[in-house]
Amino acid sequence: MSSQLWKTVYHAIRMVNRSIPRGGRRPTYPDTLIVAMYLWSVGHDRPLCWAADRANYTSVFRPRGLPSRSQFCRRIKTDRCQAILRGVHQRLADVDQGDTTWIAFMDGRGFRVHDHSTDPDAATGYAGGGFARGYRLHALARENGRFMGIRVTPMNVSEKTVARELIDEQSPIGLLLADQGYESGPLYDHAQERGVTLMTPLSKNAGGGHRRQSRARLFAKKLWDFGGAALYKRRDAIERFFGQLSAFGGGLAPLPAWVRRLERVDRWITAKVIIYHARLLVRENVA
Repeated sequence: MSSQLWKTVYHAIRMVNRSIPRGGRRPTYPDTLIVAMYLWSVGHDRPLCWAADRANYTSVFRPRGLPSRSQFCRRIKTDRCQAILRGVHQRLADVDQGDTTWIAFMDGRGFRVHDHSTDPDAATGYAGGGFARGYRLHALARENGRFMGIRVTPMNVSEKTVARELIDEQSPIGLLLADQGYESGPLYDHAQERGVTLMTPLSKNAGGGHRRQSRARLFAKKLWDFGGAALYKRRDAIERFFGQLSAFGGGLAPLPAWVRRLERVDRWITAKVIIYHARLLVRENVA
């Protein structure tokens, strides 16, 4: 991890830490250190025990003191450390929000675990052309490459259900492009009620028949009839963002063997997205 990248991450940790109220007595090892240790280990694709060893730190990040392995593993699970992680993600994702366009994207990416894994949280669902067991990252992204909203769920959780939650949470405006897995009349209506126009590939008989149909879906049909295919090609951007999320050292590769159970998977993927956002920010500042 480069010096500039780590400075960006660590600065965001400190800023978010100041904004979150602290309860109880002040711990010997502050929450900023615990979160920084975790992001340092994730950035190097190493387990928690690795972060508790002083030999694994460099001049880029060298804490004066480290908690024991058991204390570190216990502290990173606390509500306040989890809140800091979520806050750092949101802080880096909201950079230059005022300069973004009126188009957003929604998609999911599956993470498989072995069929013989004993992980009770992993579930079987559709992923990448077939069924697989594992987890899924659901993401709502802007055209600047930042994932403004993310959710990690077992593979069998419906993308449409999570899409509703992300739309409610992030309140995108303008046009929301998604693949055919999000085609649903109720989801079209839900998006329209929140001020965003959903656009997905539609079935051949869309708009036909005698049953009542979603007005928002019928409007999307008109968009397709009047040159919507050219507009929809911009959805390919989120596939490129997912690729960039994995295309660097410390990026989001398949889940390592020590990352199992939903809580750990969620924390690991969130940390990877934080590092990706920090990397984008460093590249933009250099440019």
